[in-house]
Amino acid sequence: MPIGSRDSLDLASLSAGYAEGQWTIADMVAEMRRRIDAYPDPAVWIDRLGEKEINAQVSAVEAARAAGRKLSLYGIPFAVKDNIDVAGRPTTAACAEFAYTPDKSATVVQKLCDAGAILIGKTNLDQFATGLVGVRSPYGACKNPFDGKYISGGSSSGSAVAVAAGLVSFSLGTDTAGSGRVPAAFNNIVGFKPTRGLISNAGVVPACKSLDCVSIFALTCGDAAAVADIARGFDPADPYSRRPHDLPQSTLPSTALRFGVPRDDQLQFFGNREFAAIYQSAIERLTSLGARRVVIDFDPFLQAGALLYQGPWVAERMASLREFVNTHPNALLPVISTILSTAARFDAADVFVGAHRLAELCQIARAQWEDIDLLLLPTTGTIYTRDEVTADPIQLNRNLGYYTQFVNLMDLCAVAAPAGFTSAGLPVGVTLIAPAGQDRPLLKIADAFHRASSVKLGATDAVFPEVKEIKVDHLGVLLAVVGAHLSGQPLNWQLTERNGRLVRSCRTSPCYRFYALPGTVPPKPGLVRVEESAGSAIEIEVWQLTNEAFGSFVAEVPPPLVIGSVKIDDGTFVKGFLCEPCALNGAQDITHFGGWRAYLKRKT
Repeated sequence: MPIGSRDSLDLASLSAGYAEGQWTIADMVAEMRRRIDAYPDPAVWIDRLGEKEINAQVSAVEAARAAGRKLSLYGIPFAVKDNIDVAGRPTTAACAEFAYTPDKSATVVQKLCDAGAILIGKTNLDQFATGLVGVRSPYGACKNPFDGKYISGGSSSGSAVAVAAGLVSFSLGTDTAGSGRVPAAFNNIVGFKPTRGLISNAGVVPACKSLDCVSIFALTCGDAAAVADIARGFDPADPYSRRPHDLPQSTLPSTALRFGVPRDDQLQFFGNREFAAIYQSAIERLTSLGARRVVIDFDPFLQAGALLYQGPWVAERMASLREFVNTHPNALLPVISTILSTAARFDAADVFVGAHRLAELCQIARAQWEDIDLLLLPTTGTIYTRDEVTADPIQLNRNLGYYTQFVNLMDLCAVAAPAGFTSAGLPVGVTLIAPAGQDRPLLKIADAFHRASSVKLGATDAVFPEVKEIKVDHLGVLLAVVGAHLSGQPLNWQLTERNGRLVRSCRTSPCYRFYALPGTVPPKPGLVRVEESAGSAIEIEVWQLTNEAFGSFVAEVPPPLVIGSVKIDDGTFVKGFLCEPCALNGAQDITHFGGWRAYLKRKT
């Protein structure tokens, strides 16, 4: 039966329909076209691809599949915010006079298309991605799909509404001050703001170039994680792109999780009691999942957030637009012009003063992070009608950034997740925030929270898929290394060149003997499992690789080493290096050193 108007577009459901032969990509495209034509808010889109352009994508995807290519996003429809380049299509940033037509797509868009996703169009936004409200566009203000009197949130307004309304499966936005999180909250969807530099910004119109992130809107955290798994990776075309080993190496614990909440006097709901009550319910929900609440001092985070628009970072917004603004002074909307004009207050010395102050605040905040693993915050303290924002555009926008503006400045990652509804049927969201590099475990925690919230997906009648659930922790393979592949050792590059991520340093279970193997170049150890009474715990590093990267890595493992299952100190098993017993002839037992680094140190 072809895909219909009530079928969910979450990745699991849509992919299952393809796999079971229920529908084809052509069926999906026809249904997307019908849904978009029928949707009562044309302001969602700035540029929709025509039938010819979409059919060309479908043909390319089918040809790639016929050639045997694995396409993780086969036939998945998506949209991109119109400050992200798509080859041959205008990029407007919601300003017609600024528009240009790029020859190549943004790195992230190309990756998604190469994985089989089908681009449907480019979505509306607050002009030059400046705003959290979603009404600052000459192409119209996107309506909230739950009540058109209310704002949809911005600046990634069209991207969020397109997902919530079931017009695409996922979309790309951008996030500098909260633009990838606030619209998610107002549309009952997931908004994933990755660690800065995890997803390439090459081909994205800058807002604050040093802070900008490409964000992902999806119906579930599993969908966001699946898309991020394709989109992430180092890109030399982006000067702020980061390699996996550039990120912190710790990881969120799987048990005894501690989450921080502000003191009561630091919470701000701007008079909205229902938002306050739903936040308290969210705290109770996360606690019921086994986490422990810790009250923190939220002040350093608030002070850091204030630097974004009340400090010199507003000058960074002007830096990328200065030439255009000088030559097209009337092209900007008045509210955008007003915001950018404040950049004139700051000089070069102010930039350094601001940078020093931010460093101080980050140092103070580190004391809070010693007591918590993540933050659980309201995504926003309230929501406003479109008329209210029109009457007071600056202050109300600032109110919406109360819980969001510090995140990129302080190098944190975040997942906005649905938390419930007001009595008027408006969605309310919360955001889980963690230090840089903790994106995947944070998505896993947010996924558990979202499922426990028992809400429908977006503004549709769809619920979580029960059978074809996409697990966040299935995004890759954990690999234990014990010798030449450890950080700083001669073969570690074989992991880093595959975008491997160091998850943690730990030890094996005490059931292994450890040997220095003779004649290996570079020198390598061998790990052999024995009875616990005869073994010892050995130092290891656990790395995470994508399934594809793990496969190519294993293909290069030379004998007598093999990849098997290694038991680590928490009792779980991960894939890891073991040794064939025949290689132990003439090998030196170095178990008593407790690890390869200790052996090498003693040896020298």
